Amino acid sequence: MHDRRTYDVVVIGAGVFGSWTAYFLRKSGPTVLLLDAYGPANARASSGGESRIIRMGYGADEIYTRWSMNALPKWKDLFAQAGHPELFQPTGVLWIEHEGQQYALDTLATLQRVGVRFEKLSLAQLRDRYPQIAFEDDCWGMFEPDSGVLMARCAVQAVVEQAQKNGVVYRYDAVPSPYSKTCLAEITTANGEKFSAASYVFACGPWLPKLFPTVLANRMFISRQEVFFFGIPAGDLRFAPPLMPTWLKVKDEFYGMPDLENRGFKIAHDHHGPIVDPDTQSRAATSEALETTRKYLARRFPALRDAPVLETRVCQYENTCNGDFLIDKHPEMDNVWLVGGGSGHGFKHGPLLGEYVAARISEGGAVEPRFSLATKQAVQKRAIF
Repeated sequence: MHDRRTYDVVVIGAGVFGSWTAYFLRKSGPTVLLLDAYGPANARASSGGESRIIRMGYGADEIYTRWSMNALPKWKDLFAQAGHPELFQPTGVLWIEHEGQQYALDTLATLQRVGVRFEKLSLAQLRDRYPQIAFEDDCWGMFEPDSGVLMARCAVQAVVEQAQKNGVVYRYDAVPSPYSKTCLAEITTANGEKFSAASYVFACGPWLPKLFPTVLANRMFISRQEVFFFGIPAGDLRFAPPLMPTWLKVKDEFYGMPDLENRGFKIAHDHHGPIVDPDTQSRAATSEALETTRKYLARRFPALRDAPVLETRVCQYENTCNGDFLIDKHPEMDNVWLVGGGSGHGFKHGPLLGEYVAARISEGGAVEPRFSLATKQAVQKRAIF
């Protein structure tokens, strides 16, 4: 099978979107080739790194809440098949909110409406349960006990491994920008190999606008995002599960995770950074970002005020204008699908997105309007968090 050159579907990009799309396509019958230029969840990829949050809260955006709800059991099932249930860490997710925040109130209403388990915590309950966290006097909390953390790099690699066991062919190779006026007949990889397929899925994350500049250069915004891991005090259990949950504070645009796998306390600023090129941006964290993060750490987690930096990571979000995903056919090449726009929140949805794309290719049907290319504007106005 490795010598064949014709497949039903070729998927370019073995990140979380591409790997799950290949997995579900093969499950439904088609022959599938999966290609990646640097390897699944590589260090340049938006799907790389140690960990990603999986949570159900999305304000009033029920579509994403339902996708998260249905994605988690699929992640767990795949991890069980792979023999690595630890790739989901059930830390719970704590939302730190303030009085009068509409997004938080909308989240509460949505979680209640769709049947997600959660606790609403008063300021007194927050301070009693989490004395290691500093809360302002108008804070309250939402806690999702069934949510937690996906171990990102290993999770994507597990999806690719299981997809291969099911018959997906994986190749380590790059694909230059394709072009055809109507239907793409074949692709030629950087190594000179030619492959043909009835359909092609380009799930290339931050490389999508580089591969399709005339269509996406002004509709996708690749932002630089810096992540820090701080060392917790020796023998201090307050910053590891179960005493410390994964947490988010939408108002401050910060989020973090407890000490997992003894890697340190993870914290990151969710504010969109400067626009970058994934091939050429520096992967070294800046002193400015460290200063901003350390100031927040000292304010929110006083015991970590002087904590040492253990690791840093620089990745990127591939943002659409408002944060909705891009799932649509190319406007000229009618057998080419463009799949991306994870916008910093997409990782958790991998199984549902892959299943959705596979169904559109195998069964047809209209694309959800929110995911369509037509809705992607040239001006950013973030609405999905």
